[in-house]
Amino acid sequence: MQFGIFTVSDITEDPTTGRTPSEAERIRDTITIATHAEDVGLDVFALGEHHNPPFWSSSPTTALAAIAARTQRLIVSTATTLITTNDPVKIAEDYAMLQHIAGGRMDLMLGRGNTGPVYPWFGKDIRQGLSLAIENYALLHRLWREDVVDWEGQFRTALQGFTSTPRPLDGVPPFVWHGSIRTPEIAEQAAYYGDGFFANNIFWPKEHFQRLITLYRQRFAHYGHGTPEQAIVGLGGQVFMRANSQDAVREFRPYFDKAPVYGNGPSLEDFTEMTPLTVGSPQQVIDRYAAMRETFGDYQRQLFLIDHAGLPLKTVLEQLDILGGEVVPVLRRELAENRPAEVPDAPTHAARVAAAGGPREARPRPNRGDNVTGGSPYRDAEPAGSAFGRAASRKGA
Repeated sequence: MQFGIFTVSDITEDPTTGRTPSEAERIRDTITIATHAEDVGLDVFALGEHHNPPFWSSSPTTALAAIAARTQRLIVSTATTLITTNDPVKIAEDYAMLQHIAGGRMDLMLGRGNTGPVYPWFGKDIRQGLSLAIENYALLHRLWREDVVDWEGQFRTALQGFTSTPRPLDGVPPFVWHGSIRTPEIAEQAAYYGDGFFANNIFWPKEHFQRLITLYRQRFAHYGHGTPEQAIVGLGGQVFMRANSQDAVREFRPYFDKAPVYGNGPSLEDFTEMTPLTVGSPQQVIDRYAAMRETFGDYQRQLFLIDHAGLPLKTVLEQLDILGGEVVPVLRRELAENRPAEVPDAPTHAARVAAAGGPREARPRPNRGDNVTGGSPYRDAEPAGSAFGRAASRKGA
């Protein structure tokens, strides 16, 4: 399994001091948090995408590239990339570039987004959100797997003989997770392509997400990608820890009560009972998250939210020390115990390149000015429609 953290990139007043960090400070602190995640032995850092205050992460690839350059092992990801309001051509180009810069240590999570005004800001209609997600990903999927793409759809101008550059590193597209908190059609989309499904179960009861994940597993098998148990599942989570559980509750309560997402709503005690939010000792977190397998089956990625609601950097780094030093090593052991051999490991670039038969480098032919005429624009390509000569073995390859 892979363990890591994700951030929604909020800039929130610390309710205990009344101080709000600047955008510049919060960006610097996030990079510090990400690099410290690698230091304590975590596998993944994921960054959300937002285009409105009080969030700063309008350009996730820029921040993730900076983090990748400062780390050696950490996988950088998104949580989520907006497949609805971003041009799929630009997503293809930006994230392939990030893949090269990170040496393959990246993937991305796609989602519709839950901020209504973002749609008209980018010339889209929120009422078409689901249709946008389906059509845009269909194009993105092809752009990473075909040298030259002809495309005509409902939501963007047509493409004729278009080649997205740079091509995916080693001829293998970035791994895609489809993130959802409520939409069964997104679970169906992930299953159709054989991609991963990430259920960010930080707000609602586990039974809701159990239904979504069960649907995804069943449809994954229906589309011929393997058994339901071989589907690739990720989960969100949220924790705050101190050695003494009473201290954790006392310290976190003012942040919970004033948090923009759920402040002035259910009590801390009610919310921790209804959702995976766990505020207490490291052992309480271990017990809670080791039991996730009983509800959702064996899964591949667990991400925790630990840096929101105005928590100061010092506190977040302390949480990382506890997570990496006391919690994750035990969860790795417990969730690996009795794990069936047929359950796949979490996806990595190296493993996917090996499964594809080895790396394939894209070497462009001399510039022709366009890609409309002739064959592939790459020297080593085989028949048109393949990714550098390697045809996809399945929809989600």
